[in-house]
Amino acid sequence: MNHLVRPDRRAFLRSAAAISTAALLPGSLSARPSLKGRILKTLKIGMIGVKGSLTDKFAAAKAAGFHGVELNAPGIDIKETLAAIEATGLPVDGNVNGTHWAVRHSDPDPKVRANALESLKEGLRQTKAVGGHTLLLVVGHGKDGTPEEVWKRSVDNIAKAVPLAAELGVVIAIENVWNQFCYDHQGDANQTAYQLTRYVDEFASPWVGMQFDLGNHWKYGPTGDWVRTLGKRIVKLDIKGFSRKANKFTKIGEGDVDWADISQALLDIRFQGWCAAEVGGGDLNRLKEVSANMDKAFGLQG
Repeated sequence: MNHLVRPDRRAFLRSAAAISTAALLPGSLSARPSLKGRILKTLKIGMIGVKGSLTDKFAAAKAAGFHGVELNAPGIDIKETLAAIEATGLPVDGNVNGTHWAVRHSDPDPKVRANALESLKEGLRQTKAVGGHTLLLVVGHGKDGTPEEVWKRSVDNIAKAVPLAAELGVVIAIENVWNQFCYDHQGDANQTAYQLTRYVDEFASPWVGMQFDLGNHWKYGPTGDWVRTLGKRIVKLDIKGFSRKANKFTKIGEGDVDWADISQALLDIRFQGWCAAEVGGGDLNRLKEVSANMDKAFGLQG
């Protein structure tokens, strides 16, 4: 005999409606979508203000609740880094290209672009050597020319590193930053990610994606919508807070970023992976605060 009790359809619909209504209530943490089991927390090495060796810094990040650390590449001491990974069990999940703001792929000078390419390639090699899977990259700056010039120069230059990225298995992860490119820096808060998707797609390679910063472009458009538009192009995340009202960056969870919509958007695109804190760091207590703020933003508690 089948003892399964079938729910009353009207009662079910009333319950579903109640849940949907609760999810729309602003500031309702209980209704916020949870990304528990989908997010691994990492942070920039420069945030770790604990004194001591690299192993000491890795240990502090682990004690604060992080699952990985991002370094700057090139410039990594590979032997020291591997020792820190071995001692703490904390991996280097990826790195940040250390020269991309000053030595740009969009620079009008071909010699500068050649240096940018070599920095990118060496960063990819060092990332592979320490077990990382992504290298964050700022592709250029709008001040280097017209949008068309910045687009062509940067795409042409970065594309030369894509075969190496594929060989090493390290993704070139483009970050959305305030570089006055692929958005209107003087524009309103209703801009879309359309230009950015076109830019990533220009490479036509799975080894070029986005390390999408969830706080950087809240000033220019709805972050959740940008996440949905970029979709599977997003291979990794950065996180910080921002206040449109005060027009400044904030701690994670402060300001007016719509974390509920962001979490839902990440669920919509079925994101699973790493998210790197990029905020003011400090001692162990401050790192624990950052880690806890990430938990709250994504509903990772419990």
